[in-house]
Amino acid sequence: MRKLRIHLAIIALTGLLTASGTVSAQKSFKDWPMGTEPAAIGLFVANHYLAGPFANFGNPGPPQSITYPEVCTWYGALQFAKATGNKELVQKLAARYEPLLAQSQSLKPKPDHVDHSVFGAIPLELFLQTNEGKYLDEGKNFADKQWELPENPQPNQQELQSKGLSWQTRMWIDDMYMITLLQVEAFRATGNKEYLDRAAREMVVYLDAIQQPDGLFYHAKDAPFLWGRGNGWMAAGMAELLTALPSGHTDRPRILDGYKKMMATLKKLQDKNYMWHQLLDDPNAWAETSCSGMFTFAIVTGVKKGWLDEKEYGPVARNAWTTLVKYINESGDVKDVCEGTNKKNDQQYYLNRSRVTGDLHGQAPVLWTAAALLAN
Repeated sequence: MRKLRIHLAIIALTGLLTASGTVSAQKSFKDWPMGTEPAAIGLFVANHYLAGPFANFGNPGPPQSITYPEVCTWYGALQFAKATGNKELVQKLAARYEPLLAQSQSLKPKPDHVDHSVFGAIPLELFLQTNEGKYLDEGKNFADKQWELPENPQPNQQELQSKGLSWQTRMWIDDMYMITLLQVEAFRATGNKEYLDRAAREMVVYLDAIQQPDGLFYHAKDAPFLWGRGNGWMAAGMAELLTALPSGHTDRPRILDGYKKMMATLKKLQDKNYMWHQLLDDPNAWAETSCSGMFTFAIVTGVKKGWLDEKEYGPVARNAWTTLVKYINESGDVKDVCEGTNKKNDQQYYLNRSRVTGDLHGQAPVLWTAAALLAN
């Protein structure tokens, strides 16, 4: 009965979609089973996101500032709106930003940390979709501050800048979505190649320093574990960057090689139910939805862009998507999402992380993937 109610809700939403939400050139991404249609799923999850307040990592009350999972979900909803030509959804997502414009000391985070700076991707994407200049300066400020040293910089921050890197560099794999998305969005909004070069240079440094021979990544050098979502951030970040990098860019071959190496190993690690696990190399670890969604997004993007062979990778992405949507409950919440996780040199720490329902870490990649499946 519960599944029937979910299907009925999705079917009802399907009737609200525009015709442009059905575009997909690849055979692998057509003729979806009822209840798994990306257009309906994306609208279902996006509307659920819009109906809620700003999230606070699952804690009661409003956050002190907008959190990065909020940014990633908001961005995903905007991408879905663009892919489906849903102007009404864009307007609603823009209206969510209005209270932040009205208050000088509002919930807008300060550009003082990699997890805070990614917020700038939202005004930049709003500018791209609305062409309203009030968003552009706000977004550029975050992107520029990511490379401008703060007052009284630490010696390590000065050293990073001398190498052409962001002073917010931590060598955590999470960074390669946070830094990449902001700088790529600044490039898309301004056409200034410097932003793209920054993102590419940063990505190459991370790939050279921390990618393992099999293409995967430890959470950090002092946390040598193949944490699912951490690898998901890297996979999604490379997909975003490669989408923007022109074919002749100096760093593109290195990044594409790193991406393909990672995708090949992820294909091998997908389980019999088409999911990926909390620790990728541990078949006894639980199937985790946020990393599974991120990997699905990265593979879908690669197939759609021609970086990956459709015959080989199309079924991997299709099966992952049709399984992932089964984890969405009748409220539009994704189940079995790993709670917010710091790094720790302890394997059991990762295995013992709580499985959360409705955490925005899990909502975001569903929206990214729905948008990618529908995009031209």
